[in-house]
Parts: sequence; C-alpha cells; structure tokens
Amino acid sequence: GPRRGLAMSARRVEIAALARLDTREVLRSRWPVVTGLLYGIVALLFTFGAMRESSVLGFTGTGRVLMGFTHALVLLVPLLALVAPAPTLNRAREDGSLELLLGHPISPDGYYTAVTLVRLVLLLAPLALLLVSLPLVTRVAFGDPVRWAAIGRTLAVAAALVWAFVGLGMALSAYVAQSAKATILALLAWAAAVALLDFALIGLMLQWRLQPAPLFLLAAVNPVQCARLALLAGQAPELDAFGPIGFFLAQRLGSGGLLALGLGWPALFGTLTWLAGRRRFRGGDLV
Repeated sequence: GPRRGLAMSARRVEIAALARLDTREVLRSRWPVVTGLLYGIVALLFTFGAMRESSVLGFTGTGRVLMGFTHALVLLVPLLALVAPAPTLNRAREDGSLELLLGHPISPDGYYTAVTLVRLVLLLAPLALLLVSLPLVTRVAFGDPVRWAAIGRTLAVAAALVWAFVGLGMALSAYVAQSAKATILALLAWAAAVALLDFALIGLMLQWRLQPAPLFLLAAVNPVQCARLALLAGQAPELDAFGPIGFFLAQRLGSGGLLALGLGWPALFGTLTWLAGRRRFRGGDLV
C-alpha cells in the first residue's frame, strides 16, 4: 500500500545519501585509482604482447589479447573484490565513524547496502570502461573486427565474479572485528580460490585418477573456476586445453551451459555470503 511505498522510497533516499557519503570517503583513499591502474597495466601488457606475437608468429592479435586478459582477470578480480570491502565495517568501528553515523536515524541495512554498492560500482566501472575501449585499441593495432559478443560475455562473467567476492568480503568485514585480521583472511581466501584449489585438483588427478565428472564437480564449487571455464569456453568452445575434462565439458554442457554456470554460481555465492554478512551486521555489536 501507500505506507509500504513511502518506506521503500525513504530507504532508497537513505541508501543514496549514504552511498554519496561513502563514495567521497573512498575516492579520498585513492584505491579506485589503483584499481583502474592495475586493470590498465594488465591490458597494456597483453596488448603489447599480442602485437609482438602477431607480427612474429602470425597469430590474430585481438584473440590473443582477449584470451590473455581473461586469464589475468580471474586472478586479479577476486583479489581486488575481496581486499576492497573486507576492512570496511571493522575499520569504521575502530575509528568511530560507524558509531557517529548510527547515532543518526540511519538503519544498519541501509549502511551495509550503500557500502556494498559503492565498492561494487567502483570495481566494475573501470573494468567496463577498459573492456569497451580495449577492442577499439586492438582494432587500430591489428585491424581486426570488434568482437562485441566476446566483450559482453567477458564483462558479464567478470561482474558475477566481482559480486561473488564483494559478497564474501562484506561477510568477512561483518564477522571479523579487526580490520587487519579481515584483510589477512581475505588474502587467504583469495589464495585458496585462485591457487590452492588448482593444485589440490591436480594432486587428486595424479593420486586417484579421478574421472572428469567428479573432478568437474569439485572444481565447480569454486566460483573462480566456474568463471574461468565460462570465459575460456567463449574463446575456445572445444576446450581442448583441458584434455579429457575439456572434452567432457564441451560435450555435456557446451559453451552456453558453461556460461550459465559461470554467471549463476558466482552470483548465487555472492548473494548468500552477502546476506550472511548482513544478518551478522544487523544482529551483532555495531559499535
């Protein structure tokens, strides 16, 4: 009814006001600039590398840029998406700004949502700008047509991956009292997601000779692996680089199925962890 509409409108106004306030604080910290520079440096490295190889070996430059850049994204995006929100809430507790804000008629839900949205937007905006400008640069450098479908797929999967780890980072910030400890746990979570699970799966393959199906199920628990498969399937649908597992995935799921998995599971993972963090933040000691 009208009362519910007024409540929703007031909530939107509250979130917008808190988001503007938090955006100014975050921009003063300069970490969005660092994020944009990291994205840009990685893109430049792969662009110049592809230019060198395309002139020497005859490879298609744009395809190599996109392939290399997607490999780098699944390493870089989880790290940035974890480190940015992990110390947020506990740092606000430590410096007293959270107590000051909540002394006003501000809801914990509104603050938690606004902080999340600011970090999500400031992580995705430079990435989206880079992914739109990158094919234009490679078109000038290599004369290749712009592969907008591949760019759209990469951006969608990267956005799902960002949300997965922003949700996890916010949950860490809500559950861990000290900002330094939350940052350390975020780095450990990144290492486990990006590196340790890969090594563990290789060990399982060598030790027990697992079949492709159970090995894929173990890998699919990790949102990073789902995103990686979705991105690689867009570049090489046959997935021959994965050997028997790639053949199994190409036959059973195909490029479309892997894209659905690479979008769906990271998005669900981020939502579940974000909701767990919000519940903890509402029910815990806020100051």
